[in-house]
Amino acid sequence: MIRILRPAIIALALICLLGATNANAQGKKNKVPPGVEELAIGAKAPAFNLIGTDDKMHALDDVKGEKGTLVIFTCNHCPYAKAYEDRIVALANEYQSKGIGVAAISCNDADAYAEDSFAEMKTRAQDKKFSFPYLYDESQAVALQYGPMVTPHIFLFDSTMTLVYRGRIDNSAKEKEVEERDLNDALMALVTGKKIDVAETTAFGCSIKWRADVLESGKPGKMEKGS
Repeated sequence: MIRILRPAIIALALICLLGATNANAQGKKNKVPPGVEELAIGAKAPAFNLIGTDDKMHALDDVKGEKGTLVIFTCNHCPYAKAYEDRIVALANEYQSKGIGVAAISCNDADAYAEDSFAEMKTRAQDKKFSFPYLYDESQAVALQYGPMVTPHIFLFDSTMTLVYRGRIDNSAKEKEVEERDLNDALMALVTGKKIDVAETTAFGCSIKWRADVLESGKPGKMEKGS
């Protein structure tokens, strides 16, 4: 009996430790601000103007690409976000040259998770040599509009800034076990003018760390860096 239960106990402990969840189960497992939902396929990209790790302000119009725009909600501390960093960098390097604009946004409550602070974001962007702006949504105003449920969470828009894909990057945080490269397929379809076969997948990772004031009110919180 002990041998049978031990793997299950270990697996459960790991899941709890990593804080893993998915977008469909988010409402049941983790609280979200009132009225917040994932941006719907076919919706227009909500505008933003956020400070980046380069200490410059970046508007949506500044980062959009000729053929499409990829907005990634991610963070520093989440094991899933970390696992996907190299893949995100590789995808950005490949598709920016093909007309896709890319921006990464961190919206987590840095007071609760110090590793997600603006200073730590600067270090991560430099260490990983991000070729795209890494933006700080301190007030969580942008997150309230896009509705990310986890990190990482993908929102891909076409040339008219219409949402054409949302969800996960691929099917496994362990790169060696990846069998379905959903984001890559969507990006390839977009730049070649083909139909995206799978427009929605379930994002998985660590839950968004909402600020207490935002969680209660559903409205953007106060900020220091700019949003």
